Amino acid sequence: MKIFVTGGAGYVGSICVERMLDRGDEVVVFDNLSEGHRESIDPRATFIQGDLNDPKSISLAIETSAPSVVIHFAASALVAESMVDPGKYFHNNVSGGLNLLQAMVENGVKRIVFSSSCATFGIPDKIPIDENTPQRPINPYGESKLMFEKILRWFNQIHGLNFVTLRYFNVAGASAKLGEMHRPEMHLIPRILQVALGQLPNAEIFGTDFDTPDGTCIRDYVHVLDLASAHILALSAEKSDSFNLGTGGGTSVKEILNACRNASGHPIPVVEKPRRAGDPPRLVASSDKAKRELKWDPQFEHVEAIVESAWRWHLAHPNGYSG
Repeated sequence: MKIFVTGGAGYVGSICVERMLDRGDEVVVFDNLSEGHRESIDPRATFIQGDLNDPKSISLAIETSAPSVVIHFAASALVAESMVDPGKYFHNNVSGGLNLLQAMVENGVKRIVFSSSCATFGIPDKIPIDENTPQRPINPYGESKLMFEKILRWFNQIHGLNFVTLRYFNVAGASAKLGEMHRPEMHLIPRILQVALGQLPNAEIFGTDFDTPDGTCIRDYVHVLDLASAHILALSAEKSDSFNLGTGGGTSVKEILNACRNASGHPIPVVEKPRRAGDPPRLVASSDKAKRELKWDPQFEHVEAIVESAWRWHLAHPNGYSG
């Protein structure tokens, strides 16, 4: 396959690109490098630096690369930031995504795999969350992802553009070569591990009064390699559909903290802070549909293994892609 990957220099995108190249696909990476890293792009891939918010840039890239399918990772993806700057999220995640779809239609590209989010569900009526759970986002990030999902349905109906939407939960872990590094780093596991590396004085817990057993948020953590395999399986999906991806097990912030302590051997002091706006107390996936229909078989179902792979990468790359 010739696969066009937006956001292929980012954390999840770069590891997915690595896996597709390993299986013999031809991959074109399209990224503006605002969040991604040039160093994380596999040298076997073709790299086009461009911006989804520039319609001419994305249209020319699609035209010249002539892919058979698009995988769309590129997005702004911080819940807390979206509660402060919603315009950024609707501009990048909705308007930029729409430019991508228009370029696909103009150039006859009929298939897309969309990297969506569990944030589209908001506070769910039931746990675990399956694909029939009502989508009621409680932050602009989740709303922007849901808006693009709806746009995909209309492009499918009107333009015959086939899509697979993958709504995944908290991605973590690393491959042997590639790992997680954001600017700035806001994700829980890498920030905790930065304490073990001596780069931060303490970890932070935002909210200890949630309606959960230990009072901290519960999330479903999925290994980035398992996530990459799901995207690759979605390339062969025969019809437009949506799938939730997780392990089906919930892990609290305090449990993640203890897993990081065990992996690193560091005591990792912690400071407790008030809740952040827009954080649901509990998000856990049902991935039965993905396992049944995509034949997805996640290999990392315990958070300890996920954290250990992240720690190995951060220990080998204490400054990430900065050398």
